[in-house]
Amino acid sequence: MAADRTGAVLAWVLDRSHEASARQVPALIEEAAQRLGLTGTRLYLTDLQQTRLVALPQPAARRPETAEADGPSEADEAGERAEALDIDASLAGLAYRAQQVQTSRDRTTAWVPMVDGVERVGVMRATGPALGERDLEGCRALAALATLIVVSKSTHHDLLVERNRSRPMTLQAELLWAFLPPRTIGTAQATSTAVLEPAYDIGGDAFDHSFSDGGLHLTLLDAMGHDLASGGASAAGLAACRSTRRAGGDLQDTATTIERTLQSWIPDRLMTGILAHLDTRRGEFSWVNCGHPPPLLIRDGHVVPAALERPPQLPLGLGYHKDAPPPLHRARLQPRDRVLLYSDGVTEARSATGELFGEERLSDTVIRSMASGTTAPEALRRLILDLLTHQDQRLHDDATILLCEWHPTA
Repeated sequence: MAADRTGAVLAWVLDRSHEASARQVPALIEEAAQRLGLTGTRLYLTDLQQTRLVALPQPAARRPETAEADGPSEADEAGERAEALDIDASLAGLAYRAQQVQTSRDRTTAWVPMVDGVERVGVMRATGPALGERDLEGCRALAALATLIVVSKSTHHDLLVERNRSRPMTLQAELLWAFLPPRTIGTAQATSTAVLEPAYDIGGDAFDHSFSDGGLHLTLLDAMGHDLASGGASAAGLAACRSTRRAGGDLQDTATTIERTLQSWIPDRLMTGILAHLDTRRGEFSWVNCGHPPPLLIRDGHVVPAALERPPQLPLGLGYHKDAPPPLHRARLQPRDRVLLYSDGVTEARSATGELFGEERLSDTVIRSMASGTTAPEALRRLILDLLTHQDQRLHDDATILLCEWHPTA
């Protein structure tokens, strides 16, 4: 009977979500929670740098059908001064980091992760009298549906974008973020996760990852400079990757297409990059490297020395790969192997005393985090925080890290 009621409430939310604005979604979810026997909810979304959880405006004591028509109330205006919680110093943050429900000691409040596939979106706070396991099951289902609704509206409702940011973006950063995929994607066979800093004024770094039938495509690009032309070059590079891949081209075809695109439209702009493909059935990892730091292979908690190092090739943009594509390399992975791609802005980040962050510190940070049971997205989040600390919270070059793991099912 409880399952029937939960299903009916979720169906009610879904039916009303189609025409609801982003501002109406919190009230819609809260009314659904009350129909499930809870006293209230609040939705918190992670900011771009994954340091805070920022609350969405919560209309007070009004039905979602009337909230938009009546205009913002005083409570709404107060909500515009967005409540924010520290991801590293709150129970809500623990739910986000561990991707597990957290409850207060008196079990009147639960913090439920909001996850889209394997991408962390935020958390939902649910309150009620003595929340039992059946209540928490309803909370998980409601949080999952709230996540889908928020994600579906995030491409065309600026309120959701604004709550994701703590300051304005530069023009080139705005351009690049419009092209970037979710930070984390995954299936039962493989997971890929990435981070990129400085988030609000990135110049030429970009990443891409996407699944096809039996494969995971990975791209990491680093265009020279930190201006709009750099962002445009990387955006054009991503578009060339996707266009060639979806037309049936291979990695070498993709490199050639990027080269020709740069020569035709953005001449004199150099770009390094790695284009890779993981066969998620057999574990074969294929890649081309155009002037980029070589990938790192992490196996059984250690970096396999020089496992993916190959003779260096020239960067893109010189015209060299226009008619002679870079060589294709292959390596066979073992189950649970991880491949780490990164831009030189990571390893070459210097502290105030001139100390390089370095490849060893990069790999050790990821390995130690994941050895303690931390998920890959959380390991990279912590890594980028360490990198920012190393360079006194101000990176002098773009820093992009992409980590993929092959974990085939039995």
